[in-house]
Amino acid sequence: MMNIADLAQTRYTTKAFDPSRQLSAQQVEQIETLLRFSPSSTNSQPWHFFIAGSPEGKARVAKATSGTYAFNEAKVLNASHVVVLCSRASIDDAYLETLLQQEEADGRFANAEARAGQHRGRSHFVNMHRFELRDAHHWIEKQVYLAAGTLLLGAAALQIDACPIEGFDQKVLDEELGLRAMGYTSAVIVALGYRSGSDFNAQLPKSRLPADRVISRI
Repeated sequence: MMNIADLAQTRYTTKAFDPSRQLSAQQVEQIETLLRFSPSSTNSQPWHFFIAGSPEGKARVAKATSGTYAFNEAKVLNASHVVVLCSRASIDDAYLETLLQQEEADGRFANAEARAGQHRGRSHFVNMHRFELRDAHHWIEKQVYLAAGTLLLGAAALQIDACPIEGFDQKVLDEELGLRAMGYTSAVIVALGYRSGSDFNAQLPKSRLPADRVISRI
Protein backbone atom coordinates (compact mmCIF):
# COMPACT_ATOMS: atom_id res chain seq x y z
CA MET A 1 0.00 0.00 0.00
CA MET A 2 1.28 3.46 -0.91
CA ASN A 3 2.31 5.61 2.05
CA ILE A 4 1.44 9.16 1.05
CA ALA A 5 3.39 10.59 3.99
CA ASP A 6 6.53 8.93 2.63
CA LEU A 7 5.91 10.61 -0.73
CA ALA A 8 5.61 14.00 0.94
CA GLN A 9 8.93 13.46 2.70
CA THR A 10 10.88 12.10 -0.26
CA ARG A 11 9.65 14.27 -3.16
CA TYR A 12 11.66 17.43 -3.73
CA THR A 13 12.08 20.26 -6.19
CA THR A 14 14.29 18.98 -9.00
CA LYS A 15 16.84 21.56 -10.12
CA ALA A 16 18.34 19.68 -13.08
CA PHE A 17 16.65 17.20 -15.44
CA ASP A 18 18.11 14.41 -17.57
CA PRO A 19 17.07 15.33 -21.14
CA SER A 20 17.58 11.75 -22.35
CA ARG A 21 14.75 10.37 -20.23
CA GLN A 22 11.13 10.85 -21.26
CA LEU A 23 7.76 10.15 -19.71
CA SER A 24 5.74 7.37 -21.28
CA ALA A 25 2.45 8.04 -23.04
CA GLN A 26 0.67 6.30 -20.17
CA GLN A 27 2.34 8.58 -17.62
CA VAL A 28 1.35 11.67 -19.59
CA GLU A 29 -2.23 10.41 -19.69
CA GLN A 30 -2.16 10.01 -15.92
CA ILE A 31 -0.79 13.54 -15.53
CA GLU A 32 -3.68 14.84 -17.63
CA THR A 33 -6.12 12.98 -15.39
CA LEU A 34 -4.56 14.45 -12.27
CA LEU A 35 -5.00 17.94 -13.68
CA ARG A 36 -8.58 17.45 -14.86
CA PHE A 37 -9.73 15.93 -11.59
CA SER A 38 -8.04 18.40 -9.27
CA PRO A 39 -10.31 19.93 -6.61
CA SER A 40 -11.59 23.49 -6.88
CA SER A 41 -13.93 25.66 -4.85
CA THR A 42 -17.57 25.00 -5.86
CA ASN A 43 -16.20 22.79 -8.68
CA SER A 44 -15.44 26.00 -10.57
CA GLN A 45 -12.49 24.49 -12.49
CA PRO A 46 -11.25 27.96 -13.56
CA TRP A 47 -8.20 26.73 -15.41
CA HIS A 48 -6.59 25.59 -18.62
CA PHE A 49 -3.43 23.50 -18.94
CA PHE A 50 -0.82 23.53 -21.70
CA ILE A 51 1.37 20.40 -21.76
CA ALA A 52 4.54 20.80 -23.79
CA GLY A 53 6.24 17.50 -24.60
CA SER A 54 7.98 18.26 -27.89
CA PRO A 55 11.22 20.25 -28.27
CA GLU A 56 9.24 22.88 -30.16
CA GLY A 57 6.61 23.15 -27.46
CA LYS A 58 9.17 23.41 -24.67
CA ALA A 59 11.09 26.04 -26.65
CA ARG A 60 7.93 28.15 -26.82
CA VAL A 61 7.52 27.97 -23.04
CA ALA A 62 11.23 28.66 -22.56
CA LYS A 63 10.85 32.04 -24.28
CA ALA A 64 9.51 33.23 -20.92
CA THR A 65 12.68 32.07 -19.13
CA SER A 66 15.22 34.40 -20.72
CA GLY A 67 16.93 37.47 -19.31
CA THR A 68 16.11 37.82 -15.62
CA TYR A 69 14.70 34.30 -15.53
CA ALA A 70 17.44 32.55 -17.51
CA PHE A 71 18.26 30.39 -14.47
CA ASN A 72 15.07 28.43 -15.19
CA GLU A 73 15.60 27.94 -18.93
CA ALA A 74 17.45 24.61 -18.68
CA LYS A 75 14.75 23.19 -16.40
CA VAL A 76 12.14 23.87 -19.08
CA LEU A 77 14.22 22.65 -22.02
CA ASN A 78 15.65 19.53 -20.37
CA ALA A 79 12.47 18.32 -18.68
CA SER A 80 10.50 15.59 -20.43
CA HIS A 81 7.27 17.58 -20.26
CA VAL A 82 6.32 21.03 -19.03
CA VAL A 83 2.88 22.00 -17.79
CA VAL A 84 1.72 25.62 -17.91
CA LEU A 85 -1.15 26.06 -15.48
CA CYS A 86 -3.37 28.99 -16.47
CA SER A 87 -6.14 30.76 -14.61
CA ARG A 88 -9.30 32.20 -16.08
CA ALA A 89 -9.35 35.98 -16.26
CA SER A 90 -12.94 35.87 -14.99
CA ILE A 91 -15.89 33.60 -14.28
CA ASP A 92 -18.88 34.98 -16.13
CA ASP A 93 -22.48 33.83 -16.44
CA ALA A 94 -21.81 31.90 -19.65
CA TYR A 95 -19.08 29.87 -17.95
CA LEU A 96 -21.30 29.19 -14.94
CA GLU A 97 -23.88 27.75 -17.34
CA THR A 98 -21.18 25.61 -19.00
CA LEU A 99 -20.33 24.10 -15.62
CA LEU A 100 -23.98 23.38 -14.89
CA GLN A 101 -24.49 21.67 -18.24
CA GLN A 102 -21.45 19.45 -17.68
CA GLU A 103 -22.54 18.53 -14.16
CA GLU A 104 -26.01 17.71 -15.47
CA ALA A 105 -24.57 15.55 -18.24
CA ASP A 106 -22.45 13.74 -15.65
CA GLY A 107 -25.55 12.94 -13.58
CA ARG A 108 -24.92 15.12 -10.56
CA PHE A 109 -28.46 16.48 -10.26
CA ALA A 110 -31.41 14.40 -9.09
CA ASN A 111 -33.85 17.03 -10.32
CA ALA A 112 -34.21 20.64 -11.47
CA GLU A 113 -34.27 21.85 -7.88
CA ALA A 114 -30.84 20.34 -7.21
CA ARG A 115 -29.52 21.98 -10.37
CA ALA A 116 -30.88 25.37 -9.35
CA GLY A 117 -29.44 24.97 -5.84
CA GLN A 118 -25.98 24.28 -7.22
CA HIS A 119 -26.22 27.33 -9.45
CA ARG A 120 -27.32 29.57 -6.57
CA GLY A 121 -24.55 28.35 -4.29
CA ARG A 122 -21.76 28.66 -6.83
CA SER A 123 -22.99 32.03 -8.09
CA HIS A 124 -23.05 33.32 -4.51
CA PHE A 125 -19.33 32.71 -4.04
CA VAL A 126 -18.35 33.78 -7.54
CA ASN A 127 -20.27 37.05 -7.20
CA MET A 128 -18.95 37.63 -3.70
CA HIS A 129 -15.41 37.58 -5.06
CA ARG A 130 -16.39 39.57 -8.15
CA PHE A 131 -18.29 42.37 -6.46
CA GLU A 132 -18.01 42.55 -2.65
CA LEU A 133 -14.45 41.35 -2.07
CA ARG A 134 -13.21 42.35 -5.54
CA ASP A 135 -10.49 39.71 -5.43
CA ALA A 136 -11.85 37.39 -8.12
CA HIS A 137 -8.56 36.82 -9.93
CA HIS A 138 -6.74 36.06 -6.68
CA TRP A 139 -9.48 33.61 -5.69
CA ILE A 140 -9.40 31.96 -9.12
CA GLU A 141 -5.62 31.58 -8.97
CA LYS A 142 -5.96 29.83 -5.60
CA GLN A 143 -7.91 27.11 -7.37
CA VAL A 144 -5.15 26.74 -9.95
CA TYR A 145 -2.64 26.23 -7.16
CA LEU A 146 -4.79 23.41 -5.82
CA ALA A 147 -4.24 21.77 -9.20
CA ALA A 148 -0.51 22.44 -8.92
CA GLY A 149 -0.39 20.72 -5.53
CA THR A 150 -2.33 17.75 -6.87
CA LEU A 151 0.10 17.52 -9.78
CA LEU A 152 3.22 17.63 -7.59
CA LEU A 153 2.07 14.93 -5.18
CA GLY A 154 0.64 12.84 -8.01
CA ALA A 155 3.91 13.06 -9.92
CA ALA A 156 5.73 11.77 -6.84
CA ALA A 157 3.32 8.84 -6.68
CA LEU A 158 4.19 8.09 -10.31
CA GLN A 159 7.91 8.33 -9.45
CA ILE A 160 8.25 11.38 -11.69
CA ASP A 161 10.48 14.26 -10.62
CA ALA A 162 9.03 17.76 -10.72
CA CYS A 163 9.92 21.42 -10.35
CA PRO A 164 7.29 24.15 -9.82
CA ILE A 165 8.42 27.39 -11.47
CA GLU A 166 7.14 30.88 -10.75
CA GLY A 167 10.25 32.57 -12.11
CA PHE A 168 9.16 33.37 -15.66
CA ASP A 169 8.01 36.38 -17.65
CA GLN A 170 4.24 36.11 -17.51
CA LYS A 171 3.66 38.72 -20.22
CA VAL A 172 5.96 36.90 -22.65
CA LEU A 173 4.35 33.52 -21.98
CA ASP A 174 0.81 34.88 -22.21
CA GLU A 175 1.61 36.44 -25.57
CA GLU A 176 3.39 33.32 -26.87
CA LEU A 177 0.42 31.07 -26.05
CA GLY A 178 -2.25 33.60 -26.98
CA LEU A 179 -3.75 33.39 -23.52
CA ARG A 180 -5.39 36.80 -23.38
CA ALA A 181 -7.52 36.04 -26.43
CA MET A 182 -8.56 32.77 -24.77
CA GLY A 183 -9.49 34.55 -21.54
CA TYR A 184 -6.64 33.14 -19.46
CA THR A 185 -3.35 34.17 -17.91
CA SER A 186 -0.39 31.99 -16.94
CA ALA A 187 -0.04 31.27 -13.24
CA VAL A 188 2.71 28.70 -12.68
CA ILE A 189 4.85 26.26 -14.67
CA VAL A 190 5.65 22.72 -13.56
CA ALA A 191 8.53 20.87 -15.22
CA LEU A 192 8.30 17.07 -15.16
CA GLY A 193 10.83 14.36 -15.91
CA TYR A 194 13.74 12.63 -14.25
CA ARG A 195 16.57 14.13 -12.25
CA SER A 196 20.02 14.50 -13.66
CA GLY A 197 23.04 13.12 -11.85
CA SER A 198 24.22 16.73 -11.54
CA ASP A 199 21.14 17.81 -9.56
CA PHE A 200 22.63 19.12 -6.33
CA ASN A 201 19.24 19.35 -4.64
CA ALA A 202 18.74 15.59 -4.84
CA GLN A 203 21.54 15.08 -2.32
CA LEU A 204 20.39 17.64 0.22
CA PRO A 205 18.24 16.67 3.21
CA LYS A 206 14.74 18.12 3.32
CA SER A 207 14.28 20.97 5.75
CA ARG A 208 10.98 21.86 7.36
CA LEU A 209 10.02 23.63 10.56
CA PRO A 210 9.18 21.25 13.44
CA ALA A 211 5.62 19.91 13.58
CA ASP A 212 4.92 21.65 16.90
CA ARG A 213 5.89 24.95 15.27
CA VAL A 214 3.42 24.71 12.43
CA ILE A 215 0.64 22.45 13.79
CA SER A 216 -1.66 23.21 16.71
CA ARG A 217 -3.72 20.29 17.98
CA ILE A 218 -6.98 21.45 19.56
